Amino acid sequence: MTGGVSSAYPILAEVDPEVFGAAVVEVSGQVAETGDCAVGFPIMSCSKPFVFALVAQARGLEQLRARVGFNATGLPFGSAAAVERDPSSRTNPMVNSGALATIAMTPGSTVDEQWERIVNSLSGFAGRSLVIHPEVHLAVSSSNYRNRALSHLLATRGALTGNPDDATELYTRASCLDVTARDLAVMGATLANSGINPLTGMRVVEEGIARASVAVMTTAGLYETTGDWLIDVGLPAKSGIGGGIVTVAPGTLGLGSYAPRLDAAGTSVKGAKLAQSLARDLRLDIFSA
Repeated sequence: MTGGVSSAYPILAEVDPEVFGAAVVEVSGQVAETGDCAVGFPIMSCSKPFVFALVAQARGLEQLRARVGFNATGLPFGSAAAVERDPSSRTNPMVNSGALATIAMTPGSTVDEQWERIVNSLSGFAGRSLVIHPEVHLAVSSSNYRNRALSHLLATRGALTGNPDDATELYTRASCLDVTARDLAVMGATLANSGINPLTGMRVVEEGIARASVAVMTTAGLYETTGDWLIDVGLPAKSGIGGGIVTVAPGTLGLGSYAPRLDAAGTSVKGAKLAQSLARDLRLDIFSA
């Protein structure tokens, strides 16, 4: 199998590259699993659509449109150029700069209050209590120089709410939540089910917010390779350098996968092939009649 494990953070390079797990959760609540579905891994950027949903629910879509922006940058996820080329430093909630600007808008008077809101919301999407992987959090916190720089760049341009170091800390914590392929499938299915978790029956976000979250995944969920993904798969998705992918078939199901070997763009090779195969076999492509 082509691809190699992430080298973005040394701890991510220590995983077994052959691990593979996948799960499908239908909006009816039916669950199908295969492989290493119970193996935990850091959610990384797969957290972005769900943090976006939380903040959009709390602040409103128009505040996010004005502050963060919804359009694709066409640039790599850690690009500073994307921040500098827009007069208001708007990028997209699915790239790191936009995700930092988004998470900084989480309601709360302290970082801990904000974090409690975030972890409770993402746990609602997953249908169980999520926790941070402490070793991953320590490793990422000690080497996330790029995200710190992006936070400070946003702050200098007046495009960040609050303290830039607080925004980086919240973003890092959210990225280090420990999830499984099944968790990602449930989270995706909650968006597919208009914001209602199909396993718990709990409404996590309003229908319009769920729709908007799926829309921003469609614009930039695979960063500068999103167009290729939509041609090949035809479904909104979000990848993470931890090896996870969450894919949403609106009104139908969520697919979660974990396989640490990544392509050059940081997307799981096996996860991408699985999503493409499932979309074709089940005729899920949202662009096909």
